[in-house]
Amino acid sequence: MATKLRLGVNIDHVATVRNARGGAYPDPVRAARIAEEAGADGITAHLREDRRHITDSDIESLMEALTLPLNFEMAATEEMQTIALRHKPHAVCIVPEKREERTTEGGLEVAREENRLAHFIAPLRDAGCRVSIFIAADARQIEAAHRIGAEVVELHTGAYCDLHAEGRFDERDAELEQLTKMARFAHDLGLEVHAGHGLTYDTVAPIAALPELMELNIGHFLVGEAIFLGLEASIAEMRRIMNEARA
Repeated sequence: MATKLRLGVNIDHVATVRNARGGAYPDPVRAARIAEEAGADGITAHLREDRRHITDSDIESLMEALTLPLNFEMAATEEMQTIALRHKPHAVCIVPEKREERTTEGGLEVAREENRLAHFIAPLRDAGCRVSIFIAADARQIEAAHRIGAEVVELHTGAYCDLHAEGRFDERDAELEQLTKMARFAHDLGLEVHAGHGLTYDTVAPIAALPELMELNIGHFLVGEAIFLGLEASIAEMRRIMNEARA
């Protein structure tokens, strides 16, 4: 029997909707509770430098309220390291971040900053956090993530999803083949392999079918689909497609 593929639900864009009016509704913590009822295995939240969606108080509330593991996405900055060490979430995922970007545009450049990142993640590991690195499906970056002591790599699926949406199916299939090879490569190095970014009902099944993957992190699509279906139903449908692909 295939290993169950975990689903981490990213609740950032529940906070985006809340922040559009500057009030307290909708509440990301409530979304996290609904996600658990719908079959999520964890909750992901990205505390950005500019606090454009998730805020410091959201992280406080999530740490107090969650029964599911929290995957705390953050840039490799001293400020974020301090916050992570204060809360000690189950997992910390180091992501690239540029103030002007709408969303995370690619994987972290680990190979070029190997020494700095090795020293940066060491205290997080010592505090008991599982450290994940969000990277492109590239052997050089995977090897660097392994060398610096990361336990997990999360492969960026954004290019694959974009090529699908644009109808560039030959290029999409080539990107899927690269993701397949690099998932196997990372697994063979002893890393736990996750994936995420841009996944939808139309694109998730081929990714979910990769046997080396242990977790997918999905957010924006689920929150968007919740407008039409409700959050519980949107997550439950993603869970169903993932389970079928894995089987």
